Amino acid sequence: MNIFVSNINYATKEYELHDLFAEFGDVSSAKIVTDRETGRSRGFGFVEMGDEEGAQAIEALNQKELNGKILNVSEAKPREEKPRRSFDNNRSGGGSYGNNRSGGNSGGGGYGGNNNNRGGNGGGGSRW
Repeated sequence: MNIFVSNINYATKEYELHDLFAEFGDVSSAKIVTDRETGRSRGFGFVEMGDEEGAQAIEALNQKELNGKILNVSEAKPREEKPRRSFDNNRSGGGSYGNNRSGGNSGGGGYGGNNNNRGGNGGGGSRW
């Protein structure tokens, strides 16, 4: 079972999380999520352990204090796949740039639309 633990004190170490859950059974892993840039704790983590022990640990440790903070402990939900952030500020669905002379609905944003009515501009209606 994968267990989600939030509201973890930033000073808490992974071994402390591991030891806390080990009271309820064999812990396969205990991971505190850290910021990619700074390496500092983000205040939440995950613990992997058997289903029965995990259920007992969730019951016993939810709303329990650890290092001065009240933990929120629950079964981890599968991560929703969000589209990766791109560098174009998510403009893909907006109005189109370029020569879009079709009048009416051209069927899509992006650069230049989806019609071949571009005059001498053979490419994709460049902004530059």
